[in-house]
Amino acid sequence: MHAAADRPEFAPPPEPALLRAFALAVLAHLLLVVALTYGLHWKREAQDSAVEAELWSALPQQAAPKPEPVQPAPPPPAPPQPVVKAPPKPEPPTRSDADIALEREKQKKAQEQERREAELERQRAEKAKAEAQKKREEELARKKEQQQKELAEAKRKEEERQARAQQQAVLDEKKAQVRREETIRRMQGMAGTGAPSSEGTAAKSSGPSGSWAGKVQARVRPNIVFTDDIPGNPEAVVEVRLAPDGTIVSRKLKKSSGYKSYDEAVLRALDRTETLPRDTDGSVPRGGDLVFRPKG
Repeated sequence: MHAAADRPEFAPPPEPALLRAFALAVLAHLLLVVALTYGLHWKREAQDSAVEAELWSALPQQAAPKPEPVQPAPPPPAPPQPVVKAPPKPEPPTRSDADIALEREKQKKAQEQERREAELERQRAEKAKAEAQKKREEELARKKEQQQKELAEAKRKEEERQARAQQQAVLDEKKAQVRREETIRRMQGMAGTGAPSSEGTAAKSSGPSGSWAGKVQARVRPNIVFTDDIPGNPEAVVEVRLAPDGTIVSRKLKKSSGYKSYDEAVLRALDRTETLPRDTDGSVPRGGDLVFRPKG
């Protein structure tokens, strides 16, 4: 027991163990060579360096002699690759004069087509502008015509109104004339004189005196409003009918002076006067013709 304990830890084993270790080392080297050879053949790559491996056992042992490096088998030559020739580049076709002329004709037609389209577009724009202008002019003409129609209608209505007013004035004048004649006849009956148209032998008033006309002129002339300057001294003759108290019951222009404005001024003056003066004997003439001149 003591002798076994004093034996060194790394003392060589007995002889049979040494042989077994040597055999294992040789086997390991052979396996390594086979593995390297197979790997080189499979990868087809040449390697210049060899792989060495050392095995250490638990006890020191003598290494086996270094084997000769095994040269890897050269890889088989690669099969020749077929040479693929690039297809020749096509040469540009040679353009003949006919092709050039055809191309120019196509370009000319295209330009002509563009020009026609531009002209059509311009014509369409001008047509649209003309239609818009025509529409505006028609609208203005329609409005003007409508205004003219409205003015004509207003004028027609005004003329109708004036005509109705004139007709009414004539009717009123006729009614007033009838009333005045009735008043004259009634007053003449009360005064014991006949009617103006009677031809009997009944009593009738004598004519006015020479001074009565002057009295009438003095009474009527201040009421004549007339400022126009007319040539000469024309006379306007007015026939008047009077009531017994001198009231003017009718007046009618018997002879015009030739100037309507003056004739109307005289008639308006008689209307303003209303009553004429009595004669020198205190009687009132039934009427007569009164003469009026602008300059007396």
